[in-house]
Amino acid sequence: MEGRKELVYYIARRIASSILVILGTIIIIFLISHVLSKNPAALWAGPKARSSTIAYVIQRYHLNAPLYTQLWYFISNFFTGNLGLDPVTGKSISSEILYYFPNTLELVLAALLIIIVLGLGLGYIAAINFSSKKDALIRILYTAAWASPTFLVSTLAILIFSSYIPIFPSGGMYSPYILPPHRVTGMFVLDSLISSNINDFLNGMYHLILPALTLAFLNFGIVTRISRNGILGVKWLPYVKVARAKGLDEKHVSRNHILRNGLIESNTVIAVMFGWLITGTVVVEEIFSWPGIGRFAYSAISSDDYPVLIFVVITFTVFVIAANLIADIMYAVLDPRIRLSGEK
Repeated sequence: MEGRKELVYYIARRIASSILVILGTIIIIFLISHVLSKNPAALWAGPKARSSTIAYVIQRYHLNAPLYTQLWYFISNFFTGNLGLDPVTGKSISSEILYYFPNTLELVLAALLIIIVLGLGLGYIAAINFSSKKDALIRILYTAAWASPTFLVSTLAILIFSSYIPIFPSGGMYSPYILPPHRVTGMFVLDSLISSNINDFLNGMYHLILPALTLAFLNFGIVTRISRNGILGVKWLPYVKVARAKGLDEKHVSRNHILRNGLIESNTVIAVMFGWLITGTVVVEEIFSWPGIGRFAYSAISSDDYPVLIFVVITFTVFVIAANLIADIMYAVLDPRIRLSGEK
C-alpha cells in the first residue's frame, strides 16, 4: 500500500514538472518571437502583409499591451486552442494543426510498430549470439542505419523501390482517384477501416509502407542497441544461472528470466522514441509528399509563416515532454528497484 502511494506521488510530481517545462518552453518561444524583430506584429503578419493586416495582428494578439499581458494571452490562447489565423492561407491555425497532425501520427505509429518488432527482435538475436558473426553483422547494420542522413535514405528508398524496382508509389498518402473516407480519427487507414472501405484501406497501406519503413530503418538502431545491452546485462546474472541449473528449458529461461528483465529499458526508450519520431518526420514527409505536421512545418519555414511555426514548435515540444513523462512512469512501474523519491 505504501509503495502505491509513493508511485502516485511520483507520477503527480512528474506531471507537475512536465507542465512547468511546457510553460517554460512557451515563455521562451514567446520571448524569441519578440526578440527576432523590433516589430513582432510585422513578423507574425508575414513579409508581404498590408498595414491593415498588421493592425489586425496587433489587436488580435494584444501586441500593444505590456509584455506580461501579451504573454498571458499567448499562453491562454494556446491552452484554449485559439491560435488565430494563418496569415498565408487565412485558415485557423488550430484547425490546420488538427488536420495535419493525424497524418503524421499514422506514419509514426506504423514506423514505431516496425521499430518494435525489428529492434527488439534483432537486439535479442544479437545478445543471445554475443560476439558471434550474427552479433557483429547486426551491430554494423544498426550503426550504419543510425548514422545515415535522412534525406539520403529517403531519396534512395524512392529511387530503388519506386523507380528501379517499382513496388511502391513515390509519395502521397493515397492515390489521386481515391475519395477520402468520412473523417473520424483523421488517419486515412484507420478511417477506411471504420467505414469498412477495404479498397481505400489497402490503397492507404500501399502508400504508407515505404515511408514507414524508411522512418523505421533510420531509428530502429536505438531500440536494437538498448535491448541488446539490456539482455546482456541480465544474461549472466546469478538468478539466470540458477534457473539453468534447475534444468529449466533454455526457451523458458530466455522468455521468463532474461527477456522480462532485460527489456525494461527498451520499453521506456520506445516511449521516448515516439516523441522523437513526431518531431523527426519533417524531411521524410517532405520527400515522400506526406501531408503531415512535419511537411506543414517545412512549408511554414519556406514561406516565413511565423505564427504557424511558433505553434507547431510548441506542439512538437508538448509531445516530446509527454513521451518522456510516459517513459518515466513506465520505468517506475516496470522496475521495482527505482526509488520513487526520484533517485535510483
